[in-house]
Amino acid sequence: MRPLPTEAELLTVEDYRATPEGSRYQLVEGELVMSPAPNLYHQSVAGKIYRLIANFIENKSMGSVFIAPCDVYLSPHDVVQPDVLFVAQTRLGILAEDGVHGAPDLVIEVLSPATAHLDARTKRKLYARHGVKELWLVDPLLLQVQLYDFARDPAKPVRLVDESEDFTTVLLPGLTVPAAEVFKR
Repeated sequence: MRPLPTEAELLTVEDYRATPEGSRYQLVEGELVMSPAPNLYHQSVAGKIYRLIANFIENKSMGSVFIAPCDVYLSPHDVVQPDVLFVAQTRLGILAEDGVHGAPDLVIEVLSPATAHLDARTKRKLYARHGVKELWLVDPLLLQVQLYDFARDPAKPVRLVDESEDFTTVLLPGLTVPAAEVFKR
């Protein structure tokens, strides 16, 4: 086991911004993490979730939804790119030209073999610690969605949704997400 880096050894937002534009890096706990492009099914699932939310909030002044790549600046040592994110209307002040400066209200991570451990463990803890209200971990292999409500429990999902079920979120009242539609090939 390698020793934890000192504060001086942690990379910063400035280091992250020095990476080539278009590279697939994230800055997680002061370390640059690079991952390969996700597979097409991953992209299809993320796109369906984005469209469901975007179509629902259109013309409702509920907030803004974005799809990766979109930088989310959580701290001087954490810049992540969730697959989909939502920022409520009352918090649009955290949006800037270069990304989101603060915790989105809702973060959706579509798991892939290359990033599942990072998304489900390390980034989940970051999201809880930095004020994300809700996280959906979407597993295209198991056809399941783990719903986290960090105010209720930052460590365990409050609900596990199977492919045949629908689910909702208090962050977007009136939106029902049919998991079967999300996972449809």
